[in-house]
Amino acid sequence: MPNCLLHPLPYHEHPGQRFALVRHAPGAVLLDAGRPIASRGRYDLFSAWPLAELAPGPDESANDFICRLRGTLQQLGPADSPDTVELPFTGGLMGYFSYDFGRRLEQLPEQALDDRHLPDAQLGLYAWALVSDHQHRTSQLVFHPSLAESERLRLIDLFECAENPDNVEEFRLTRAFQADLSQTAYRTAIERIQSYIAAGDCYQVNFAQRFQAPCQGDPWAAYLALREACSTPFSAYQALAGGGAILSLSPERFIKLSKGQVETRPIKGTRPRGRTPDEDAEQAAELLASPKDRAENLMIVDLLRNDLGRSCATGSVKVPELFALESYPNVHHLVSAVSGTLAEGKDALDLLVGSFPGGSITGAPKIRAMQIIDELEPTRRTIYCGSLVYLDVRGEMDSSIAIRTLLVKDGVASCWGGGGIVADSQWEEEYCESITKVQVLLRTLEGL
Repeated sequence: MPNCLLHPLPYHEHPGQRFALVRHAPGAVLLDAGRPIASRGRYDLFSAWPLAELAPGPDESANDFICRLRGTLQQLGPADSPDTVELPFTGGLMGYFSYDFGRRLEQLPEQALDDRHLPDAQLGLYAWALVSDHQHRTSQLVFHPSLAESERLRLIDLFECAENPDNVEEFRLTRAFQADLSQTAYRTAIERIQSYIAAGDCYQVNFAQRFQAPCQGDPWAAYLALREACSTPFSAYQALAGGGAILSLSPERFIKLSKGQVETRPIKGTRPRGRTPDEDAEQAAELLASPKDRAENLMIVDLLRNDLGRSCATGSVKVPELFALESYPNVHHLVSAVSGTLAEGKDALDLLVGSFPGGSITGAPKIRAMQIIDELEPTRRTIYCGSLVYLDVRGEMDSSIAIRTLLVKDGVASCWGGGGIVADSQWEEEYCESITKVQVLLRTLEGL
């Protein structure tokens, strides 16, 4: 198998300066570990000018679209990383699957209004990427061997010689965010979910509300401000046609596949950060000890064990970590890990589709929970609770759950906050939690 070609660059901990050079280019996408503020992520990678852009057609089935992605990836051809370096990406696909791609996988009632008109998925095929490894403190251009020499030289010149553009256009809201649902409507929806739970339809439903505000300016400026306020290891920025963008500050991994080993890390359980060290420690301890949050987390772990089992070798699915605490600038989370070994004859796309959308943001059982979500949430989720993903020609993949994520499109910024509803949930607490999770994002943009 031929190796990628590498061109080293001075190490940058923050990818923003270099990504700014290509942020207006077609297909610009950044997968961002959130350094130096966030400490868990190892790699940043970004690219632009894809060889092809792929979105599902209006009547194209999920299976047909996945086959098209698989065929496009194979057309790029194989490429490995040199023995001297570890690379997450050697050329392949990057982009998003919206939550509503799940409609192509399961029968849903089609009640929620599609008022944002975002394609169900948008991925590009990329023959180069700029990759920073924060463990080894290196940055380098990675070129698939099929990329023309003239294009390699153009990109080397761009990143070695060009200066960071100082004239980033401002971004601002023209009024504050407003919730789509009143408190009364929110309470009614929670009571309806609990009636379904009492009837035995489901055990847990993830219910979300949307906040919107008219906006103007450059979404990249908004992303930089959000990144500074709430850095996370699965952040991302994807430019959209017409000047819009996806701005994701997600703390949650969906599925990682590396060298045949699979991992998913569901989040279920949240507490706000405290105002003092003592209060903060108290909030964290309360979350770790909460029977309700542990039960919700375990419910989703069991669901994901089943999802991974569709594509993993029999007997390989394990739970190596249960009820771990992860803390972010705005919240504490309860996180678990489920792992497995990819089964022979399966690939990353089988794994992704077999688990999509993520169980932590749907509920259990998944299909019934999705049907209830479509009935009770008045509008489609679009990118919220979808996934931002890379998948390379070796079959390596990593992906996020697109929570703490905004869609900036057609002069409107949309943001969602939600949580898992169970039989003993109190609607007032759930309402406050849905705001707590995104409050730092809303306030940051309202302050620009």
